[in-house]
Amino acid sequence: MTEATKGVLAIVGACVIWGFATLYYKAMSHVPPLEVLAHRSLWTLVLFGAVLALRGRLSQVWALIAGPKGPRVALAGAIVALNWGLFIFAIQAGYAVEASLGYYIFPLVTVVMGVVILGERLSRAQGAAVMLAALAVGLLTWGLGVAPWMALALAFSFAPYMLMKKKLDAPAAVSVTAEVALIAPFALALLVWASLGGPIFGRAGGWFGADLYSTLMLPVTGIITGLPLVLFSWGAQRVRLSTLGLVQYLNPTLQAFSAVLVMGEPFTPWHGAAFGLIWAALAVYSFEAWRQDRRQQRAARNAVSSDPTSGTLV
Repeated sequence: MTEATKGVLAIVGACVIWGFATLYYKAMSHVPPLEVLAHRSLWTLVLFGAVLALRGRLSQVWALIAGPKGPRVALAGAIVALNWGLFIFAIQAGYAVEASLGYYIFPLVTVVMGVVILGERLSRAQGAAVMLAALAVGLLTWGLGVAPWMALALAFSFAPYMLMKKKLDAPAAVSVTAEVALIAPFALALLVWASLGGPIFGRAGGWFGADLYSTLMLPVTGIITGLPLVLFSWGAQRVRLSTLGLVQYLNPTLQAFSAVLVMGEPFTPWHGAAFGLIWAALAVYSFEAWRQDRRQQRAARNAVSSDPTSGTLV
């Protein structure tokens, strides 16, 4: 088995875990979303902290937090907490189909943010993909009489997080550990409040230790958050960018199937039309990414073949 094949399998494994995570969060609907979010942050910190401690890399986490990129890490942590919280709420409240739509849209939102914030230029294909996505959102809004706010909120919270991660220039495990470490004090404060009987937006909390099912299930949120991140990061180092872009759409596809076939959420003809336009947009976007990847590889090979110090005969 080649390294590229191993990389694809690792990414597929990560996307399968993420895709079916909707079923876990639906099964935890009796726990307030903020309490689930607090456990997600803390158990992810425990998992990654243990992994980094075994590898002798915990000092890198503190260096990242205390260094010049500390404020960026704090902002990234706040954004990812918002995204995680919105996702948990969406699944529990019956918006899993919209959540999957949001994760289809977010790569195209990232492209737009790159243009607006970083001054990048869109190719014609990328511009067409963005227009198709905008048409999909407009069509769904017109058909249902309301904008898919949850999908847009998830896309517009995850896209800036990804842009910030590019600027951090730190290993995924280290940066995620730093982010959840900064979230941890707030998560702990919420759990202490809930355990003392304090309500969470009018709902009873303090479920960890209240019954065996909740006590065993709540730590699982750290596993289904941390394990796929490790798999995805490991796989991304072994596959081409175009392959990575295509395989990662398995995640929202599985989310949509879980929402409709298992959780019984409605999927109207308007949803079908909007998803069709989104898939067309992603096909255009992915083909353009593949073309750019091939162009860069060809340019790199030409540079090596023309370099007299490379030892290659021209």
